[in-house]
Amino acid sequence: MPYPLSGIKVLDLSRVLAGPFAGRMLSDLGADVVKLEPPEGDVTRHWGVKRGDISGYYHQQNAGKRNIAVDLRHPKGVLVVKSLVKQADVLIENFRPDVMARLGIDYETLAEINPRLIMLSISGFGANNPDSRRAAYAPIIHAETGLIARQAALTGAFPTELPLSVADTNAALHGLVGLLAALYARAQSGRGDHVEISMVDATIVTNDGLHYALEGQSMGVTNEVHETAAGLLMLAGEFKYIWKLLRSVYHVSDGLDPAQDVGLADKIAARRAASKAFFTKTCGDRDAVILALDKMNIAWGDVRPAEEVRELASVKARASIQEVDDRAGGTRPIPASPYNFRHLASAVRAGAPHLGEHNEAVLKQWLDWSDAEIKDVEAALLTKPLHGIEE
Repeated sequence: MPYPLSGIKVLDLSRVLAGPFAGRMLSDLGADVVKLEPPEGDVTRHWGVKRGDISGYYHQQNAGKRNIAVDLRHPKGVLVVKSLVKQADVLIENFRPDVMARLGIDYETLAEINPRLIMLSISGFGANNPDSRRAAYAPIIHAETGLIARQAALTGAFPTELPLSVADTNAALHGLVGLLAALYARAQSGRGDHVEISMVDATIVTNDGLHYALEGQSMGVTNEVHETAAGLLMLAGEFKYIWKLLRSVYHVSDGLDPAQDVGLADKIAARRAASKAFFTKTCGDRDAVILALDKMNIAWGDVRPAEEVRELASVKARASIQEVDDRAGGTRPIPASPYNFRHLASAVRAGAPHLGEHNEAVLKQWLDWSDAEIKDVEAALLTKPLHGIEE
């Protein structure tokens, strides 16, 4: 089956997560994604277990891409970028908002070179505002947009970071939506565009419960983990709803005398104790717990450590984790492409690239450069470490 983005050329200048994740998804959909890194490489090349000299983190976010290593501080490095832009459909970058202009490769400059170019820029706080120059990583955005405070309020624990970089991945996915919309529009108009995404905006719009805070209300439904004979289970629905079902379907009693004046806190404590007894003793094993939950139509999930995600039946059936080349003669696991089509293909097509692995191949295939032309810019390829460019 054909890949939906086959023939699309993507130049990926991004680092760490938000930009690289967007580029990885484009690669899974068939685009030729060339990651352009400074000579010292993306910092994530040092994160996680290395196999075939590729770290786990870099592997997950950059599988399927090709790679060239270019010093953007060198005049010939900028020449390489501008030459590649002439052939590119898409450029991805996630520097701070003023960095591309300082390098001389801002959208206005590149659009003159290639009016059909679609540029995706992802930054923490967006361009042209007092926060634009602030360093922004996912934990900072989680804190500034209320996610960490909400988690602390719900759990009663001291504020702590979230266990995933949702601000980055949300920005990447919203960036993909905008980018693909611009590609569709270009098919009619012939004109490219600049898609500018802030992690703050992406986090705010993706927070389905933000309306409570904006309108001065409490946080709404709180889902909880319950102790059961089936182990720790996350049950969907606040406890008030679950208790109502336990009473109506299984006639569970809190044991309180209706004639006595019992305070709300004591009522809740008694009902929680009765609920725990039902799920741990009345339902004596896993099958009984699951049968009861299904009868009450309560959605449930095992509190599963991430290393056991492969044991989830749907993950097995859908091959949600696949094995790809580990660049050392074997394979290593990676999250598979999430897109399943009826008539089109989507897949992780290769392992992540080594730094500068495709310098010559990309310059010849994208630009049709000769050996002499490549030699003319070799001073900008894999030279001294780059300093002063902020991400």
